[in-house]
Amino acid sequence: MIYDTIIIGKGPAGISAAVYLVRSGRSVLVLGKDAGALERAESIENYYGFPENVSGAELALRGIAQAERLGVTVLSEEILHLGMDDVWSVKTTEGLYSTKTILIATGKSRTSINVPGFEQYRGKGISFCVTCDGFFYRGKKLALLGAGSYAANEYSELLAFSEDITVFTNGAEITGSFPKNASIVTEKITAFTGEDSVSAITTAEGTVHAIQGVFVALGTAGAASFAATVGVELSGTDIVIDAQHMTNIPGVFAAGDCTGGFLQIAKAVSDGAHAAKGINSYLKNIS
Repeated sequence: MIYDTIIIGKGPAGISAAVYLVRSGRSVLVLGKDAGALERAESIENYYGFPENVSGAELALRGIAQAERLGVTVLSEEILHLGMDDVWSVKTTEGLYSTKTILIATGKSRTSINVPGFEQYRGKGISFCVTCDGFFYRGKKLALLGAGSYAANEYSELLAFSEDITVFTNGAEITGSFPKNASIVTEKITAFTGEDSVSAITTAEGTVHAIQGVFVALGTAGAASFAATVGVELSGTDIVIDAQHMTNIPGVFAAGDCTGGFLQIAKAVSDGAHAAKGINSYLKNIS
């Protein structure tokens, strides 16, 4: 099946867009591991229509239930990769889905690690996108930070550029499916060091691992990761959109915190509605 729209993200922006799209007769699939930052909000008292406080988790569940009642398919799957052939494809931990349009609504990525040197070497040997930067590290000795399914997928992508890859889990338990012969270091990372660019990782037991590049795949893929993979324009970590919420890539839209601005539920819901309108117009023009 080819969906009219696949929405990446189960938060307010994604679910709001899904509700508007399905009510316009569109086939919609929502994919996401969780509802992001909303689920971690203990108490919300500034959202319209709730005289009593509501938890973020409860608000997320109500939104998803509303979308499902209207006919939206919502699946709890981790997204690994976006691709384009005749139509867009979205690869998850569970399968591969096809769509005419994509809405990125994953919220604002907060992926980082509080280790000396990490921020210093961002963009100086530390990269967040294998698809974007892997070519520049052909045949080099590389480190991959991560332990889950997203990291395992990035590992397989990185093999196209180098076979000398060491996975650093930074103390996390391995949950992704890495090759049996993969070199894996599970100790906590204590420092990134180098001169003009990163050249070594030090771990808790004092071991210094010489490397020539670091790729970060911590947790799950964020909006910036997806955007960079398909060539979407970014301003810092914010996705750049037009008045219709479409990116510079035709058929790829974005809404919510991942586009920057006022990081509030009310704005995310509004963004979702506007993005749905833009997607609807785009689908009419290509049909």
